[in-house]
Amino acid sequence: MVDGKKVIEVLRAIGVKIEEQKEYLTELDQPIGDSDHGINLARGFHAVGEKLPTVEDKDIGTILKTVGMALVSTVGGASGPLYGSAYMKMGMALAGKTELDMNDFLKGMDTAVEAVMQRGKAVAEEATMLDAMIPAVAAMKEAVAAGAEAKAVLDAGCKASWAGAEHTKDLVATKGRASYVGERGLGHQDPGATSFSYMLECVKDSL
Repeated sequence: MVDGKKVIEVLRAIGVKIEEQKEYLTELDQPIGDSDHGINLARGFHAVGEKLPTVEDKDIGTILKTVGMALVSTVGGASGPLYGSAYMKMGMALAGKTELDMNDFLKGMDTAVEAVMQRGKAVAEEATMLDAMIPAVAAMKEAVAAGAEAKAVLDAGCKASWAGAEHTKDLVATKGRASYVGERGLGHQDPGATSFSYMLECVKDSL
């Protein structure tokens, strides 16, 4: 079981990780986007870090909704609304919860995937963050069904997420700024799929 304190710890770890990888994520964005994915996301998680002390005594749903709102209001480009929606919808799905088990986490992740699909009007195989999110959730569900422990479940999710991010190099983007470069985007890894993989890694490492 994971409580609100642990969730805040994970969110802080994500902020540190995004700051560390800010330049790499921005580099990935240069050939196919606005060259600002890492910079924008780091700014967003800096704002999240400032908000976290105000929700230390709140339920997990409220914590995640607060994260989503901070991201929407501070992150430019597509990633702000997409990640913002994902965290907000996840927060709604977990409203009132003071503890999470793996099934709660996966229910939240399902909702996050739906939020990104709706907001981005995207599906799998379009070279977006969904190409990391969808396989990660599927792999975690499979591991749960096989009776794996939490750490092994998250391990399976991370492996699938990174494989999905890698796979975006083979896809022609049809959504977002990356779609403007068409075939020239081949060979380039999607920054959103990469940043999501880092986030999931932070969840795994915190257990």
